[in-house]
Amino acid sequence: MSLSTQSKNRSKKALSIKEIAVFAMLAAIMFCSKKIMEGLPNIHLVGMLTIAYTAVYRFKALIPLYLYVLLDGLFLGFNTAWIPYLYIWTILWAFAMLIPKKTPKWLACIIYPTLCGLHGLFFGILYAPAQALLFRLNFEQTLAWIAAGFWFDITHAIGNFAVGLLVFPMVEVLKKLERRK
Repeated sequence: MSLSTQSKNRSKKALSIKEIAVFAMLAAIMFCSKKIMEGLPNIHLVGMLTIAYTAVYRFKALIPLYLYVLLDGLFLGFNTAWIPYLYIWTILWAFAMLIPKKTPKWLACIIYPTLCGLHGLFFGILYAPAQALLFRLNFEQTLAWIAAGFWFDITHAIGNFAVGLLVFPMVEVLKKLERRK
């Protein structure tokens, strides 16, 4: 393999300066939107942005996602409440990856908010394994912990569904910006 071919292959895998800047800004948008909306009970744009970034950037969407998680840890502390963020957003990303890129618009407008809402509904259940391990909860205690937060999960689901209605327009904007080079 020639040196120029190796260089081209490496450049396909490496992030460009533009991508580094874009992903940093996308992570900052996630973090700032969460901070701005903290006064609302379990209502934020992080789930919506995760799905939108995944629809546009696919595997590379993990970059702004984990930059957001890192920012959250840096500003709020790497504590027991932060640990589930290491996997909880990846689960949403993985489900968003299952949505085909060529999904018809009418179907995407249904799937995106539904996925967003379901992630909010199951947030407590997804959070529970870390809580159980960190606080040595047995199965019954873990179920009680989930049940105690159920109403928060309902609110989270409603809020996520509502902001999930913005996923499709956000995807369209991101795609338009990506085409402008």
